Amino acid sequence: MIDFWIAAGLLLLLALAFLLLPVLRGRRAQAEEDRTALNVALYEERLAELEAQRAAGTLDAEQLEAGRAEAACELLADTADGDAPRRSSLGKAVPLVAALLVPLLGYGLYLHWGASDKLELARRFAEQPKTLEEMTARLEEAVKVQPESAEGWYFLGRTYMAEERPADAVRAFEQAARLAERPPEILGQWAQALYFAEGKRWSPQMQALTDEALAGDPTDVTSLGLLGIAAFEARRFSDAVGYWERLVAILPEGDPSRTAILGGIARAREQGGIAGTPESAKPAAGQVELKISVALAPELADKVQPDDSVFVFARAASGPPMPLAVERLRVADLPAQVALSDADAMMPQLKLSNFAEVQLVARVSRAGNPTAGDWVGRLDQVSGKASGEYALTIDRADAP
Repeated sequence: MIDFWIAAGLLLLLALAFLLLPVLRGRRAQAEEDRTALNVALYEERLAELEAQRAAGTLDAEQLEAGRAEAACELLADTADGDAPRRSSLGKAVPLVAALLVPLLGYGLYLHWGASDKLELARRFAEQPKTLEEMTARLEEAVKVQPESAEGWYFLGRTYMAEERPADAVRAFEQAARLAERPPEILGQWAQALYFAEGKRWSPQMQALTDEALAGDPTDVTSLGLLGIAAFEARRFSDAVGYWERLVAILPEGDPSRTAILGGIARAREQGGIAGTPESAKPAAGQVELKISVALAPELADKVQPDDSVFVFARAASGPPMPLAVERLRVADLPAQVALSDADAMMPQLKLSNFAEVQLVARVSRAGNPTAGDWVGRLDQVSGKASGEYALTIDRADAP
């Protein structure tokens, strides 16, 4: 912080200059007065000499007057450049006392209201941390300095999880959720930290957090993955396969976690005796299944990229805004056929067959956001009570 204190010192010197300027001007005025007094004394001495010479008879009356006039001119010339005497009503003591008090007062006020701790923290964060422990220490210091920063608490929780400190992560994610008004991503991370902090024992609190997260974002990967893990540990293999298959459908093709999740699905099928396609992915007898042919309008071909995400989902025409069932594709996969059924329900209590009419939506999102994208196609007034085949074309800009 040496450069900060140098700048502060320069500003302080500038302030002292303004305070001491009256004192310096007072000294200059005193010097002018002293010079004027000296000139007057010399003038009087010159007049005395002229009078003495007149008395001695060396000067006549005319020469005496000429000498007096010359002395007067010299006096006027010597005093013409001097300023009129100035007086300060403050005197000399007040500016000097103020010059001593200003630095002390400024330092005290900075200690009380200044932000040297935040400035130092910003400097430290500008440097790349060398270890995970150093990053953790920085984040802990950051939330002390800025306790209302949801981002600080969130990243601290993530760092705690990387250090296998789930109990500490629980407190950090709880603070982040409170400050950020409980976004789905943080709720899922909070539930995951609780799960590991409590010895992988599922609890009603974790269920409530994951339910809330999926209600806000049915594609929250942390919640889906956690529910699959909890179901697998509880030997509910069919449920684990269902959650993980929904997660695989959401993840991009190149996501490195897909391999691990597919391996988990295979183990759950093997241990649960689930052969072939799991029952959770098949429409059972009497279940509704909507087969949707999804295509991209030709005029949009040059406005999208092959790796842009395509979300195909059904949602209630009159009811909760979250999707009832969803599948994820890429633009490169189009045209494609997607099947949505009660088995794909994002939440058990929200099935297609529970609603008389649903809306089918296909959304292209370059950012991978299922709730807001770039291009969209919709099909309204689709029966949720009966199976059927439908064609859906993405042909218009996605309005907010």
